[in-house]
Amino acid sequence: MHIPDGYLSPATCAVGYAVAVPMVAVAARRVENVVKTRQVPTLAMLSAASFLVMMFNIPIPDGTTAHAVGGALIAVLLGPWAALIAVAVALAFQALLFGDGGVLAFGVNMFNMGVALPFCAYGIYRLLASGSTLTSWRRGAAAAVGGYVGLNAAAVCVGIELGIQPDLFHDASGTPLYSPYHLSQALPAMLFAHLLIAGIAEAALTGGVVAYLQRANVPLLQVNNAGVPVDAADNAAPKPKPRPVVVALSVMAALVLLTPLGLLAPGGAFGEDSPAELDLSDLGLSTVPTGLAKYAGFWNHTLLGDYGFSDGSHPNIGYLVSAAVGIVVVGAAVYLVAIGLRMLGSRRSTGARTEPTRSPADTGA
Repeated sequence: MHIPDGYLSPATCAVGYAVAVPMVAVAARRVENVVKTRQVPTLAMLSAASFLVMMFNIPIPDGTTAHAVGGALIAVLLGPWAALIAVAVALAFQALLFGDGGVLAFGVNMFNMGVALPFCAYGIYRLLASGSTLTSWRRGAAAAVGGYVGLNAAAVCVGIELGIQPDLFHDASGTPLYSPYHLSQALPAMLFAHLLIAGIAEAALTGGVVAYLQRANVPLLQVNNAGVPVDAADNAAPKPKPRPVVVALSVMAALVLLTPLGLLAPGGAFGEDSPAELDLSDLGLSTVPTGLAKYAGFWNHTLLGDYGFSDGSHPNIGYLVSAAVGIVVVGAAVYLVAIGLRMLGSRRSTGARTEPTRSPADTGA
């Protein structure tokens, strides 16, 4: 789902930035109102988990891979605007440090996975969970359905963005300049992988975590669901002392160890091949599209390109190192961003409260 540079025209990439950047600015203001200082570590951990989940490529029967995103879970717990910030930071470091997704295409990728996915997922969740208590089974089911729909909404966006390129951007002979996949190829390929595999993974992640938190950490569920009642029986029943942080860290450690699973697939994700790896005969082309060849190497300053070492040695170890580096960097970055936003919000609030009231004489009345 990470569109690399070269597959989209510069004009398409510019539109992506034009849409995504203002939404990030709005998200920065909205997050101040929802994510309080005590929830900042949670947001940082969820963002790191999102990075990790996106690394966790699942082999698909047709030889490609797909992955969940984790944006739906963040949207349910802390709101879609917080999910946008968290996923955007994860995507930025994936592109810059690991070459997963393009720098030019970053705005489009951010829209797909940071806007379309969490907002669709959150809308479905709110619709299906309406009227239920916070600990009702409907909440977990609604979160799962929301995750499934949200991920596939993002997949549809990717399929459309790739599929319209040959019709909009081609040379005089009709040869595509960027993505060589038409809508008839791109949409089915994206939907096959995500309807059957990745969507289920996103649903299981989102619904499973919400169901766990209903037993282990109801206050976290209340952050973005203020005023929603809890079942009286759940309030009255004695509960063991849960350790959700320990559980979360244990799960993330297990996922780090399992990230090399994606290497078992004989191919990569659809629409993410480098020009040299494209099967041009299947696409009816004799040469790589000129725009794709020109922009494919736009960013070449990665630390661990393709989540591995530059010489290609020890790919499993490279994946493990990349996972460890990524979750630390992304988690720390989101923590600092969220703390910075909280500080700015506090300063604005303090300034508004301390601004002196001007008398009629001061105003010339």
